Amino acid sequence: MRLERLLANRGYCMRSDAGRFLHMHVVTVGGERLSKVEQRVDEAAVVIDGVPIDPGVMILLMHKPVGLTCSRKDEGEIVYGLLSERQQGRDPALATVGRLDKETSGLLLITDDGQLLHRLTSPKHHVPRVYVAELDRPLRGTEAAVFSSGKMLLEDDDKPLLPVGFESLGDKRARLILTEGRYHQVRRMFASIGNHVNALHRERFGPLDLAGIGVGSVRGLTVAEEGMLRGATAGGPREVAWGQSLSG
Repeated sequence: MRLERLLANRGYCMRSDAGRFLHMHVVTVGGERLSKVEQRVDEAAVVIDGVPIDPGVMILLMHKPVGLTCSRKDEGEIVYGLLSERQQGRDPALATVGRLDKETSGLLLITDDGQLLHRLTSPKHHVPRVYVAELDRPLRGTEAAVFSSGKMLLEDDDKPLLPVGFESLGDKRARLILTEGRYHQVRRMFASIGNHVNALHRERFGPLDLAGIGVGSVRGLTVAEEGMLRGATAGGPREVAWGQSLSG
């Protein structure tokens, strides 16, 4: 790939600014400094100011705060504003893996790997998402049976929900595990049985959790984490075992 295109695709600069970027930064391949934007390079061997160039595929983990939306079309603050300028400038653009609504906090994955995004969001692959809901009214004790039945039909939907795991965490608090991501699913589920979700937090997505990452922070996945995440969609659809506890 031509160096100017590579730098632009990875978000380092506009293609028209590649020449100026080379004057301001030390870009090398095999220890040799590059000076021509039109030359072709081995992408994996490019080093910028002593640091390997950002990977061709990026997967980020964000601890989304309340108050941000996941669509670039929405008004107000969006989750992409928490990314670095370079991350925001990548082409193809980074996109969220599914969405968390404005009032929902927690683990949000962001990537430019379209195939991985599709596999992670497809209900065919049963990749679990774990949520904790703070409720307006006390639990009735019947929620687990209703949510896990596989027969629950939400208003305006024409297909029942896949079974949802449920664990009571107190009088007005519960943990749920979903393998599909319908619009406002958790909120609509509780609304359909006469309750209201006051606060919602996603604490896990597949094998990943938020350990060690503060609210509003973003980081790349480790090699091991990326391997686990890709492995979560390997081999096609799988049966999901609904244990008594969802906290493991």
